[in-house]
Amino acid sequence: MKNEQIARICHEVNRAYCSSIGDASQPSWEDAPEWQRDSAVNGVEFHLNNDTTPEQSHENWMKEKVDSGWVYGSVKDPEKKEHPCMVPYDQLPLEQRTKDYLFKAIVDCFK
Repeated sequence: MKNEQIARICHEVNRAYCSSIGDASQPSWEDAPEWQRDSAVNGVEFHLNNDTTPEQSHENWMKEKVDSGWVYGSVKDPEKKEHPCMVPYDQLPLEQRTKDYLFKAIVDCFK
């Protein structure tokens, strides 16, 4: 399976999970901006090429965001490049850490 196909599955599972916790802000894969799809593909490649933990997944995601100019913000704002999850893993709320566990579990199924 191609990395983009795995990323699409991860994205859609994340969208369903977000919806289940009351966050309807995630677009479908088809409607997601290119930067969001690219980020998912990057995460898939990171997991496929390394034995990782959910914490390392978050650190990889944060590194990608920092490299793209993102900073901490109390509300996610793609135009300002602000995100509330731009904090160390141990400071993330449980529901946000769960996303990293789900992402890792899905990619691991394709290893």
